[in-house]
Amino acid sequence: QVQLVESGGGLMQPGGSLRLSCAVAKFAISMYDMAWYRQAPGKQRELVARSDSTGATNYADSVKGRATISRDNAKNTVYLQMDSLKAEDTALYVCNAYRLYKGNFWGQGTQVTVSS
Repeated sequence: QVQLVESGGGLMQPGGSLRLSCAVAKFAISMYDMAWYRQAPGKQRELVARSDSTGATNYADSVKGRATISRDNAKNTVYLQMDSLKAEDTALYVCNAYRLYKGNFWGQGTQVTVSS
């Protein structure tokens, strides 16, 4: 059974940093586009960052310059590093894996709350 398990969320201080992890089981992330999405209460899910299978990355304008998505193919894990956290970064952060004709998989998410 495909599993994407996120970790690293919690209560964060404004101006602080977070590092989220997404550990994947049952397929090799090297063959997939991997992404982090987030959904805040009352808002639509939005793409935060994506790393495609070639290694190219793209970021939402709201996190550009503050976020870095990376992958460790040996550990089959994807990371999201985000600095200079703001209250508006508060959301459920969800990991996604996509490969054409192979599948589109989601984790359960990890909650990030930015508050003093």
